[in-house]
Amino acid sequence: MRKIIVCTFLTLDGVMQAPGGPDEDAESGFTHGGWQKTASDDEVGAGIAGWYQHSDAMLLGRKTYEIFASYWPSADPENPFTAQMNGMHKYVASRTLTSVEWQNSTLLEGDTVEALRTLKASDGGNINVVGSGDLAQTLMRHDLVDEYRLTIHPVIIGTGKRLFAEGAIPTALEPVSVTTTKGGTVLGIYRPNGKPTYDSY
Repeated sequence: MRKIIVCTFLTLDGVMQAPGGPDEDAESGFTHGGWQKTASDDEVGAGIAGWYQHSDAMLLGRKTYEIFASYWPSADPENPFTAQMNGMHKYVASRTLTSVEWQNSTLLEGDTVEALRTLKASDGGNINVVGSGDLAQTLMRHDLVDEYRLTIHPVIIGTGKRLFAEGAIPTALEPVSVTTTKGGTVLGIYRPNGKPTYDSY
């Protein structure tokens, strides 16, 4: 059984929208695109690289796939992530795409949830979900997330798409590894651990 791991950059107030640049995702009038780079540091890059050591595939929604497919094939070959991103297998969940051209990409067919369950049951390494906010919501609603790997950056945006949006399924999380970089970014790995429990003081 393969693990599906949600890997996401977040602001301190939980926004995941458009970390990479002003034009990445301006949906709903979002004007804070590109917030991640200046709120990051070298330790973040090293931590993220470690998150891919036991993963051999990515799971992407349409928007993230199109952003990545327009960038990574011609990205700087000296960037250590370039060969990795191009070489990994990419599974794409989309209701509108009819084909995917980026090397090593496969378009999931039929019912998305059933396709994801079949993918989890297949042979192979871990599968990282990168960005892909709508897809992450689907995974969470159907209890298909095995782990969260989050970078939580010291910046507050106030608006934008959130990973744990209103209506998120109440879930207890078990911390696997939580560290803080010198720049104040929290690198957190968490696993779902049933439902929250409640008590009073």
